[in-house]
Amino acid sequence: MGEKDLAIARLTEADSRARELVNAVQSILAQDVPDLMELKNSLINLLEYLSSPNGRTHENCNAINSFFMFEDLWVDRNLPDHFHDIFADMSSALHDTVSAPEIAENFDSTPEQLLKRAKELDTQQSGSLDRGSPHGC
Repeated sequence: MGEKDLAIARLTEADSRARELVNAVQSILAQDVPDLMELKNSLINLLEYLSSPNGRTHENCNAINSFFMFEDLWVDRNLPDHFHDIFADMSSALHDTVSAPEIAENFDSTPEQLLKRAKELDTQQSGSLDRGSPHGC
């Protein structure tokens, strides 16, 4: 099973609303040039759900963490660093949100922490950034 197949298999462990919101994020990332405002709003919608009583489940957080770890379209898009950082944190310690919240908090990866950062995303940049540049966003 390839990484993309594994990502899709893991996402099936999330509830239908979480899957719908992840698919919305992915559809924006699949655009030739993702609209940063649309991506920001889509991330906010996903993270608001994960922060809600219905969405903040171990299954959802674990499935979405695994999905973004194995489905790395967000890496291929060469997004601005501040967007990239949120996806990187979603794919690292989001899975600890329910089972080990202190770990998720330590890595700034709880849904609430990620949501706060998503709401602060700057969407004014056009074009992509070179992550190696000292003049990144």
